[in-house]
Amino acid sequence: MKTLRQAKVGETLRVLKLHGEGAVKRRIMDMGITRGVEVYIRKTAPLGDPVEVTVRGYELSMRKADAEMVEVE
Repeated sequence: MKTLRQAKVGETLRVLKLHGEGAVKRRIMDMGITRGVEVYIRKTAPLGDPVEVTVRGYELSMRKADAEMVEVE
């Protein structure tokens, strides 16, 4: 299982599944990250938090904890 947190800069990945539950999962989905969508890893901060991605045509910064909940291929 590979997550967004483990992805390298420059990769384009497809979301397979969202882990987590309740309000946390809803917040991730509200940011546009849903099953089947493509996510491009733009950059990461020096300490790895946050991760900046491009999803659905806009840039999004995610915390490591949230990126860990997104399973990708």
